[in-house]
Amino acid sequence: MAQKLSKKSKIAIKPVKTVPVKKGTLTMPKEFFSAVGRRKTAIARVRLWSGKQELTVNGKPISEYFKGESFKRIYQSPFLVTDTLSQFTGSIKVVGSGLMGQVGALVHGLSRTLVKIDEAHKLPLREKGFITRDPRMKETRKAGQGGRARAKKQSPKR
Repeated sequence: MAQKLSKKSKIAIKPVKTVPVKKGTLTMPKEFFSAVGRRKTAIARVRLWSGKQELTVNGKPISEYFKGESFKRIYQSPFLVTDTLSQFTGSIKVVGSGLMGQVGALVHGLSRTLVKIDEAHKLPLREKGFITRDPRMKETRKAGQGGRARAKKQSPKR
């Protein structure tokens, strides 16, 4: 993500009235929009459709999977930019990486899905940097060295 979100961020979090989802009760409609988001080694498969229920991530409500206000601010940002908060519900499958990589992949996938829903969302999402995939990855470890990516084995003095 290109935008740094901090406590003093200008994006305001508004309370959203959504219907809580119990595990396994989310029904899939016949028409939905889907996209894939990626970040580091995380991959998020996003499916959105119109509705007022809470998003589910790997079968759990999103607020239960990503706990805390900082995560909430991050995953709601595409909806706040496009002014579509609480208009869509969906299911998301996330695999790989850690929680920050997963939420980054989720934002990327949500943004791509919102662009598929309405092409007018593309410009504001691109300006915030949500459409562009962040290419930064962990550097791979090199064989025969000290264990980390750029570490060198220490040579003896004599």
